[in-house]
Amino acid sequence: MTLPRIAPDRRRFLGATATAFAGLAASGCMSGAGSESLARAPVKASGFSGYGALVPDPAGFLDLPEGFSYRVLSRLGDRMDDGGTVPDRADGMGCFDLGNGEIALVRNHELQPQHDAGGSIAKGYGRKDGVFVPGGTTTLVLDAESLAVKRQFRSLGGTIRNCSGGITPWGSWLTCEEAPTGPGQPRGEGLEQDHGWVFEVPASAPGLVDAVPLKALGRFNHEAACVDPATGIVYQTEDRDDSVLYRFVPRVPGRLAEGGRLQAMVIEGLADTRNWDTAAMPVGRPYRVSWVDCDEVEAPKDDLRQRAAAKGAALVARGEGIHMGENAVFVCSTSGGAKQLGQILKLTPGLAGKPDMVELFFESESTAQFNYGDNLTVAPNGHLIVCEDQYTAVQENHIRGITPDGRAYTLALLKAQTELAGGCFSPDGKWLFVNVYGPTATLAITGPWTA
Repeated sequence: MTLPRIAPDRRRFLGATATAFAGLAASGCMSGAGSESLARAPVKASGFSGYGALVPDPAGFLDLPEGFSYRVLSRLGDRMDDGGTVPDRADGMGCFDLGNGEIALVRNHELQPQHDAGGSIAKGYGRKDGVFVPGGTTTLVLDAESLAVKRQFRSLGGTIRNCSGGITPWGSWLTCEEAPTGPGQPRGEGLEQDHGWVFEVPASAPGLVDAVPLKALGRFNHEAACVDPATGIVYQTEDRDDSVLYRFVPRVPGRLAEGGRLQAMVIEGLADTRNWDTAAMPVGRPYRVSWVDCDEVEAPKDDLRQRAAAKGAALVARGEGIHMGENAVFVCSTSGGAKQLGQILKLTPGLAGKPDMVELFFESESTAQFNYGDNLTVAPNGHLIVCEDQYTAVQENHIRGITPDGRAYTLALLKAQTELAGGCFSPDGKWLFVNVYGPTATLAITGPWTA
């Protein structure tokens, strides 16, 4: 088991919280030291402009550069080991090292109550008209070398629109409902429980887990989450045009069910990151960040973001993918920017009394750079890997790369009228796993990951 590379001051923190973080599993959230200055550290241009032109796929499915290839691991309707079949609408996903030569992919399914669950659900959280609603997660256990599927099964049931989420340093997947609804609320007809929560699914679970909502993390139109392994703080995004960026400070790091404080990001001198009307947030300019406490976090009126903004929280245009690189949290703002094609924010947590800092790391200026970036991850070489999620008359969703010095390139083109989602890397960095939303397909992509 390999722990994330952590700067010395963060190692001391982890040492002080060893009990809470016992049993750490492999994590895609990497964390390093905080920003050493208030300005962006200079990044030398790498000269890298991508892996070359895309080569048409003979199968007409996924175009990749020369030297890259993919395989399909799992498809809609495949028979699972629990007697069900693989459901549709595969979205966010995390990869975990289980040890003993096995890795696990925990995969979201963004299903609504009217959708097919792929079989009956034995236990779960919420019901509609007496039947568990079909959203949740499935888990694929793979041979770490061959990627052969050893078993796959449903691991969470009874939830709605499990969009994205995030892995934890202690070996679980936080799966997020993009569905603040319930009895007597819009789109809540027949529902028996309130929805719009985060749930935790251990990667090692052999089947359906007890579905327990982590209500202290807030009720809103959840998208994704990321955990800082040094502090246990959970950063969360919200898919709304007027969203804010949240963080959850747990009472006990690693034990989210024990509660904590939910806060929203306030940016000194900037109330709106979206750049829709004016270029208020230029690329590369750092801003100081503070955090304002949220109240009534279970938000029965689905107004958490509005109450946070009234306290000074900065607006974000459709916060979606979020991932922690070596020293910063990267956040996709899907429709942000002057062209409304998407932005990426970079939040650097402060250490040793220094403030948190945020900057606009990237803003798309054309559809050739990226068009509605959604799920994102960090590659072993430090590049951002971004899945597009746009639905237009001529739908072409790509996987885009962005270099550490902020230049975009194309990594893949999906030749289907759907989106790509859930990008995550294997522990050895050899494979990029990604989902095709619908019909569900989970892919493994490999190639010369160099730059």
